Amino acid sequence: MQNPFQEGDTKQYQKFITEADYAQFEAGLVHPVCSTFSLAQAMEWASRLFVLEMKEIDEEGIGTMVHIEHHSPAFAGETLQVEATFKTLHQNELRCAITVKAGQRLVATGQTGQKILKKEKIHRLLTNSRN
Repeated sequence: MQNPFQEGDTKQYQKFITEADYAQFEAGLVHPVCSTFSLAQAMEWASRLFVLEMKEIDEEGIGTMVHIEHHSPAFAGETLQVEATFKTLHQNELRCAITVKAGQRLVATGQTGQKILKKEKIHRLLTNSRN
């Protein structure tokens, strides 16, 4: 693993909201707004942009946590600006603060955690978890 970053560095990702991002389950539509699940995926991707530049060819990132606080809804047709801010790197675990906006409106804030591990270790962990 390499670390060319320092605390305060940022990565940005834009996500266009569609009906596929709505809060819905097997029983049907809950709300016609961007779901927590969809927000979590976008937040993880923004922080993964750091991981992609940090991991070696024989390594991969694996999520350790996502924390989301909703501030306002996001609607179909809006483009979300998702910004990950590099907060800490303890050994091999990256923590990022995340801000999500639709224009100037704050949609969500939160945090993500990802560990960078050898691919073989991840494979071993996942294989042993099945037993």
